[in-house]
Amino acid sequence: MPLAGSGKASRAHSNFWLVPALIGPIALVNGLVFIVPVLNLLRLSFVEALAGGGLGENYTVDTWTKTLTDSFYLDLIWQSISTSLMITLLTLLASYPIALLLHRISGRWKTVLLVLVISPLLTSAVVRTYGWIAILADDGLINNLLRAFGAEPMRLMFNKVGVVIGLTEILMPYMILALLAGFGRLDPRVEEAARTLGAPPWKVFLRVVVPLTAPGIALGCLLTFVLAVSSFITPKLLGGGRVFLLATEIYDQAIVTLNWPLSATLSMIILVIFGGALVIYSRLLRSIA
Repeated sequence: MPLAGSGKASRAHSNFWLVPALIGPIALVNGLVFIVPVLNLLRLSFVEALAGGGLGENYTVDTWTKTLTDSFYLDLIWQSISTSLMITLLTLLASYPIALLLHRISGRWKTVLLVLVISPLLTSAVVRTYGWIAILADDGLINNLLRAFGAEPMRLMFNKVGVVIGLTEILMPYMILALLAGFGRLDPRVEEAARTLGAPPWKVFLRVVVPLTAPGIALGCLLTFVLAVSSFITPKLLGGGRVFLLATEIYDQAIVTLNWPLSATLSMIILVIFGGALVIYSRLLRSIA
């Protein structure tokens, strides 16, 4: 007669091998396509850079020292972070009402609005950026309307204004979807209770709606910030080579000047910024919970 504990032991043994069997494939893929390239990028950042785009045989910290002490690169890092934070804030302000409406309505209109929110993702960011070029150009739609009303045209292209406008619109679908994913704690009955107790609408929004939707706000801001910092196509086209951000500088150093160690160093700095954003996000979630 088998022992009573033998079945539990066999199940525990099978569960012990089940977890590695399930996690193993994705861990292997993640290691091959992400961890190994990142480690190689880190190694490349310490390789000696030679004139003409060559790579030396020696390892040095000169590239890191130059990057972290040069005022141009320090300003480049600051401009990338501050511009991405501005885009994140504007995207949140533009997306929050839409996400709240989508969360509250039901029926056919919810499906229609959700399709309208997702549909821009079906179009390439390059195509959408060229659409903004047609709108923001000196002879584009906005400036032609301003001239028609007798107003002075504005410079909306080849500067930070155009980059911020373009990226804000392009990243709005991601923000809306992230907000919707975090709106699970928003209960209409809590809002009704607050109104019943005499709270005005603005206080219900600030004291009830915003705290309950804080996880979605944190998730949307994290996703938007990461995408904004790493965005290349839109800043390159709308900035016209006059807006210097980390992603555009990485491209120029790798493709134009062939300075691969510097490009790798800037890439690692972006990863450090991503890590800092994840740490802030995790702490915000713990404080919210």
